[in-house]
Amino acid sequence: MKFFLNSNTMSYLRDLEGEFGGSTNIIRIELNRMEEDGLLQTHWIGNKKMFRANPEHPLFSDIHSLLLKHTGINHVVSKVINGLGGLQQAHLVGDFARGKDNPVIDIILVGHEIDVTYLSKIIYKAEKTIDRHIRYMIIEPAEAAGILTNYPEALLLWESG
Repeated sequence: MKFFLNSNTMSYLRDLEGEFGGSTNIIRIELNRMEEDGLLQTHWIGNKKMFRANPEHPLFSDIHSLLLKHTGINHVVSKVINGLGGLQQAHLVGDFARGKDNPVIDIILVGHEIDVTYLSKIIYKAEKTIDRHIRYMIIEPAEAAGILTNYPEALLLWESG
């Protein structure tokens, strides 16, 4: 999930070892296998071999789609975001945008005059369906560039027009 939910996510072996708590050797073998299969791309930063998803791989879109369904993010987009008037953009931020599973989905909604009462109702319904909490922040389009710089992991989920 780490690499395939947000293709911009990068990590290195020791970081993954700390995150997963597994043996460095087992993680290295799996990373190398995924690199050989073309699912991961690598490059070096200093003495660290950095891994990231290969969005050009033929299976990337399928894996990405499965993860959106597994985590419930596709439900958030279809039931919550698509029904909001005045919405211009929706960004996934936080742990999910970094490729980490979490019981909370964090999103930033960019738009004018979003009906917060309606939004609360549909988020409540979506949370019951996906068995996760949804935390959101609504910002005006003029604020978006400044605020989104605080979230380098931000993944654009939806954009109007």
